[in-house]
Amino acid sequence: MKIDFNKNKDGLVPAIIQDVITKKVLMLGYMNEEAFKKTNDTKQVTFYSRTKQRLWTKGEESGNFLNLLDIKLDCDNDTLLIQVNPKGPTCHNGSDTCWNEENTETHGFISQLENIIKDRKENSNPEDSYVASLFEKGINKIAQKVGEEAVEVVIEAKDNDDDLFLNESADLLFHYLILLQAKGFQMQDVINILKKRHSN
Repeated sequence: MKIDFNKNKDGLVPAIIQDVITKKVLMLGYMNEEAFKKTNDTKQVTFYSRTKQRLWTKGEESGNFLNLLDIKLDCDNDTLLIQVNPKGPTCHNGSDTCWNEENTETHGFISQLENIIKDRKENSNPEDSYVASLFEKGINKIAQKVGEEAVEVVIEAKDNDDDLFLNESADLLFHYLILLQAKGFQMQDVINILKKRHSN
């Protein structure tokens, strides 16, 4: 890894800190060559503090260390992406990130779809919303729909129409997300179980 510390007169390069699990950007700091070396040696992220004019290991006062997992260098060799396992909140103000966000795992469009399902459940008229109508009919009807969609996925899997198979798969996943919410859970709860199994 050939980092261009000489591109800027101060010998510093930006270091973007990202949670390796949630993919949230936690903070931005700066490293010189010495800070980079110490980070690699100690496996705890160390910056060069422009305010203090010295090396500064994140967490040296608060105990909220950023444990190093991986470092990537950008295409211009002058910016670092550092993936970490954070211990406690990252921001000195006490929030998880320096943008005052919760450092929770999200799943892109799936998380967005879960929020839409929740909104339809809580705020929509069953006469106007398919999702709301399923919740009104109760858990048995929702579970039945998941079963029906699962059977259709199996049937399409045995044929050669990929488009039908993918569409039935989407129907199954959609109704499964509804079933999870009907039981008081989200996809994250299932993922947590898979992670636990993987770590055993």
